[in-house]
Amino acid sequence: MISLSSRRQVPSALLRLGRSLVLLVALSIGLLATGAMAQEGLKPLVYSLGATGFPQRVEAVKALAASGDPAVPDILNKLSDGKLYAPKSGGAVYVVDGDSVTDPLTGAAVEGVPAASLTRLKLNNALRGAIGEAMSQLTLLSPDRTQRLAAARDILASGKADNLALLDGALAKEQDAEIKAVMEQARAVIMLKTDVSIEEKRKAIENVAARGNRDALTLLTAALSASPPDLVPLIEREIASIETKLAFWDVAQNIWYGLSLGSVLLLAAIGLAITFGVMGVINMAHGEMVMLGAYTTYVVQQALATYAPSLSNISLVFAVPAAFLFTGLVGIAIERGIIRWLYGRPLETLLATWGLSLILQQTIRTIFGPTNRQVDNPSWMSGAFDFGAMSITYNRLWIIVFSLVTFLALLTLLKRSKLGLQMRAVTQNRRMASSMGIRTPMVDAMTFGLGSGIAGIAGVALSQIDNVSPNLGQNYIIDSFMVVVFGGVGNLWGTFVGALSLGIANKFLEPYAGAVLGKILILVLIILFIQRRPRGLFALKGRAIE
Repeated sequence: MISLSSRRQVPSALLRLGRSLVLLVALSIGLLATGAMAQEGLKPLVYSLGATGFPQRVEAVKALAASGDPAVPDILNKLSDGKLYAPKSGGAVYVVDGDSVTDPLTGAAVEGVPAASLTRLKLNNALRGAIGEAMSQLTLLSPDRTQRLAAARDILASGKADNLALLDGALAKEQDAEIKAVMEQARAVIMLKTDVSIEEKRKAIENVAARGNRDALTLLTAALSASPPDLVPLIEREIASIETKLAFWDVAQNIWYGLSLGSVLLLAAIGLAITFGVMGVINMAHGEMVMLGAYTTYVVQQALATYAPSLSNISLVFAVPAAFLFTGLVGIAIERGIIRWLYGRPLETLLATWGLSLILQQTIRTIFGPTNRQVDNPSWMSGAFDFGAMSITYNRLWIIVFSLVTFLALLTLLKRSKLGLQMRAVTQNRRMASSMGIRTPMVDAMTFGLGSGIAGIAGVALSQIDNVSPNLGQNYIIDSFMVVVFGGVGNLWGTFVGALSLGIANKFLEPYAGAVLGKILILVLIILFIQRRPRGLFALKGRAIE
C-alpha cells in the first residue's frame, strides 16, 4: 500500500523533471538564436567578398579574419578553391558546385538563382596572400596543436608586423613549449623589422641568432644596414658565429651526400667486382642488369596494386627477391649462352656484352615504351628529417642501410659458404682449383648469376631515387668500373672503400668544379693512382694473380 508521503513525492519529481525539460528547451532555443544572430552578423562581411575590386576583397578577408568566427576558415577555403560565386552586380555570395547553388554560411540550397548567372570570384597574388595570413591568424588560437604550430610557422616565414598584436595575444595563452618557441622567434623577426627600443632589438637579435640557420643569417644580414651603431658589433658577431656553424654543417652535409652516392655506387659495383675478379670478364651489360632490377620493381608494384592493394606499402619486400632471382637467371643464361665461348678473348667479350646491352635496352623499350616509369616510394621511405642543419631523406637513409646489409651478406657468403670458398679458389688460381676437382664452369655460371642478381637488387634501390628508364644502367656502368679498378679487382673491401671514397670526393668537388668537370677530375686522379698502384687499393694475392 502506497503511503501518503510517497504520493506527494511523485508530483514533486514530475515537476522537477518538467522544469529541467523547459530549461533545456530554452537553452537550445537560445543557442540557435545566438548562432543565427552570429550568422546574420557575419553575412555582410561574407557578401563584401563579392565586391568588384581586388583591394576591397582584401579588406573583406581581413575583416572576416578579425571577426574570429569559426565558420570563416571554411569560407576562405572555398574562396581559395574557386567555389565562391557572386552576381555581376554584387550584393550576395554563393557556393557553386556544378549546377547546385548553396548558401556559404548555412549550406542550404538557394532556389531561384541559376549557376549560369553567377561569376566566379577571381584571385590575384595580393588576395591569395591575404587569405594565407587570415588562415594563419584564425588557426593560431585553434585548439588543434598541429594547426597552431603550422600557423606559428607561417607567421615566422612571413614576418609581417600586422601579426604582432595577434602573436602577443597567442603567446600569453600558449602552453606548448615547441609552439611557444616558434612564436617567440616569429616575434623576434617582427621586432627586427619594426621601430622598437634598443633593448627590444637586442633581445630580438639574440633570439633570431639562436636559430643558427640560413634564414637567421639572411635576417641578420638584412638588419645590419638599418640597425643602430650600438647593435652593429653584436649583429656582426652573431653573423660570424652562424657562418662558422653553417660551414661545419655544410661539410657534414657533403659527407652525407657522398655516403649516399657511395652506397649507390657500392650496390652497382659490388656484383661487377665479383664477376670481373673471378672470371676476368669485362661485362658491359652489367648496367642493364641494374635496369632489369628496376623494371622488376615496377612490375611487382603494379601487380600488387592490382591484385593485392593492401600489400602495396611493402612492395619492396617482394621486389628484392624477385629482382635478384630474375636478373640472376638472366645472368646465368648470358654466361652459358655467350660468355663461356669467349673466355680468354677480352676484346670479343667486351664487344659481345656491349651489343647485348643494346639488345636489352631495345627489348625494354619495346615492352614498356621509351618513357620513364613511375615507381612510388612506400610511406616509410618518404619524407625527410632535420639533423642539426642537415636535411636527411628517408629513402637515402634506407638505401645506405640496404647497401651495408647487402655487402655484409655477400661477405658472409664468400667467407662461410662452399660456393664462396670455390669462388675464392678460382679467383686465386683457376688451374689449381680445377685440378683439385672444383668444377670451374659451374663456378663461373653461379658467379655471373650472383653478380647479376646483386645488380638487380641495386636496381630496386635505384628505382626509389632515380628515373626508371631503359637508359638507367648507362648512368652507373662507368662509375662502377672506376670503383672496381680503384678498390682492387675482385676484392669486396676494396670495392667498399673505393665506392665510399669516390662518392665523397665527387660531392666535395661538385660545388667547385661542377658535376661534369668533377667526374673528369676523379677519372684523372684514378689514372694517376693506378700508375703507382696498378692493382688498386687492396690487391688480391695468389700465384695465378702474381
